Amino acid sequence: MGQTAGDEGQTARARDVLSASAAFDGHSSCIGAARHLATGFLTEVHAVHGLPVSERAMGMTELVVSELVTNAVKYAPGPVMLDLQISQGAVRVSVWDSDPVLPDVAATDPQRVGRHGLEITLAVSQGYEVHREPVGERVAALIALADDPGGSITGRTAP
Repeated sequence: MGQTAGDEGQTARARDVLSASAAFDGHSSCIGAARHLATGFLTEVHAVHGLPVSERAMGMTELVVSELVTNAVKYAPGPVMLDLQISQGAVRVSVWDSDPVLPDVAATDPQRVGRHGLEITLAVSQGYEVHREPVGERVAALIALADDPGGSITGRTAP
């Protein structure tokens, strides 16, 4: 359970790109471990590397990691990989799983219970992408590290 043996979350800095990644076994216990990796990574990005990381960014990153990893655990058999990367003032949260079926956002239905993870992810992210991999799929979301002076939940400044 949790991270796969020998694959503990690693933080790397190569050519001014900060990143962290981990492979998990796909059991529900890995969801908490993935959130822990994300908050630890952003704490290090701020404390060690001096980049601004707002409380909003910390919370939204933890939420997006939770939603994407939960979807991977729920819908795909096998391992889950989480990659976090800092680039141009944002954190890119990327989750790979073995399911070849691309996720979609369900039509708005206030009576529906559950299946709101992608809606939430889209609402709090600056960008979102999903694509097939040679095996499985990869879902990624981009979250601004600094707050928008206007208070936007996504951290982006209104045009």
